[in-house]
Amino acid sequence: MTTVHALNQHTFASNIHQDGVVLVDFWADWCGPCRAFAPVFEGAAAEHPEIMFASVDTEAEPALASAAKITSVPTLMAFRDGVLVYSRPGALAPAGLHELIESIKALDMNEVRTQLASG
Repeated sequence: MTTVHALNQHTFASNIHQDGVVLVDFWADWCGPCRAFAPVFEGAAAEHPEIMFASVDTEAEPALASAAKITSVPTLMAFRDGVLVYSRPGALAPAGLHELIESIKALDMNEVRTQLASG
């Protein structure tokens, strides 16, 4: 059973605007680094059931990829309590993804919101 949820243009907003951490992997089938990152992402999903792991196939969802300003795949986005806190292209090694997850979990979201409000 997969622990990674496939998102589309109809389900994306409702899934990223929830409490907790949501990681979204934007990928394409033709992308070698995407295929290499997939098992890393799935492994992290199995280790962190408290986090929603989701993916967007950019070939099947070009409008969503465009709206999210995806210019390179793979791109990983992280949301915490509905706030985008990370967005970068490139595949991560397992240790790098673990470090990213821990740093997102450690964020002070009041401070993040204050920084966003001050521009």
